[in-house]
Amino acid sequence: MSVLRPLVMALALIVATATCASAAVTPAERKIVTSVDRHTTATMDLLRRTVDVNSGTMNPEGVREVGRMFAAEFEDLGFKTRWAEGAAWNRAGHLIATRPGKGKGPKVLLIGHLDTVFEKDSPFQRYEALSDSTAKGPGICDMKGGNAIMLLALRGLKDAGALDRLSVTAILTGDEENAGTPLEAARADLVAAAKEADVAIGFEDGDGDPRHAVISRRGTTSWVLRVWGKPAHSSQIFRPDIGSGAIYETTRILAAFKDSLSIEPYLTVNPGVIVGGTTTTLEQETGRGTAFGKNNVIAESTLVTGDLRTLSLDQRESAKAIMRHIAAANPPHATAEITFKDGYPPLAPSDGNRRLLAIYDRASRDLGVGPVEAVDPARAGAADVSFTEGHVDMAIDGIGMRGDFGHTVGETADLRWLGWQAKRAALMLARLGVRGGGRRR
Repeated sequence: MSVLRPLVMALALIVATATCASAAVTPAERKIVTSVDRHTTATMDLLRRTVDVNSGTMNPEGVREVGRMFAAEFEDLGFKTRWAEGAAWNRAGHLIATRPGKGKGPKVLLIGHLDTVFEKDSPFQRYEALSDSTAKGPGICDMKGGNAIMLLALRGLKDAGALDRLSVTAILTGDEENAGTPLEAARADLVAAAKEADVAIGFEDGDGDPRHAVISRRGTTSWVLRVWGKPAHSSQIFRPDIGSGAIYETTRILAAFKDSLSIEPYLTVNPGVIVGGTTTTLEQETGRGTAFGKNNVIAESTLVTGDLRTLSLDQRESAKAIMRHIAAANPPHATAEITFKDGYPPLAPSDGNRRLLAIYDRASRDLGVGPVEAVDPARAGAADVSFTEGHVDMAIDGIGMRGDFGHTVGETADLRWLGWQAKRAALMLARLGVRGGGRRR
């Protein structure tokens, strides 16, 4: 179902409840709201200008140009910016902006990204206004719109004198849509910032529904299963001294994966590609493979690649152990080996994340926008905020631009939500600064 209908319903709720809710917003917070309203038009222009610059992940000059555009905005807010060159991980790099606080407020890490899925050869290149309230364009939601909301919220805090209560680091990665390798190098700056932070906030678009935010995401792990059997004439299969061959043993292993792991909530294990026969090859980067064999020859080898998705690090490691045990329990004359490569880590649901959601929910209600609840993690893919897992006390994501059809040539934003999203984020940050929420040091 399109998210535009919930957007319209939620906006109607705003109109109906904003007056009665305004009493819950303090005079200091009203200054933030007023600033956001005053700068929304300029922020929309910034969004248009950045959308018009192609910043597909593999277009490094475009990514750097969008980085320069956002860097100028951060610098105008008193941030120091630097560019983390990405040659070591084969990408453009990241924009890093820092602004120390003047008190003992929490250290906050804000997360966005500069790149889009639309490369230079895409037919989808320009911002296009569809009406007074909607526009489409490459990355307008995912996530140049989120970056714009982040800056608009910071502008509101600065104008109201509330930004100094926080120490803020913002990292806008240049390769979120197609992460560079090695991944450890590509996310080293983000992890280092997370280790110094108390709170992490991601401005991805989430599921597009303004009634939802993200407090947990599943991580990704790729795996490769290699199986070998004893080749022989097909008429001799099942003999005690020959066995059943590689393909039968592979089907046993895969069936056991399903039987053992499919009962785990939020855990999925998927074999995506399989080749088997007398000789096999499989190029993991392209997903292309070859197999040679004959119907009257017992298969000698198979190759399988797949992915594993888990909601926590403990669940991931437990699943790996189960899969290794299954793969190693071979009958005579068959052997198997399974290897894993971790990608984006999971962001586990935690009490701290729930507390941060509660602050965001309260800000939303006080503004008259209505309640916000956690989105089902089965509907939340991997994102950069997951690299803060285990380092911060509180994390939330999916509070960026609202719209529809992300990652397609129909990617559309509902511009009426730009200001409201900035207000909700700004009030959450302001209240963190006043209460010191999430501070562990």
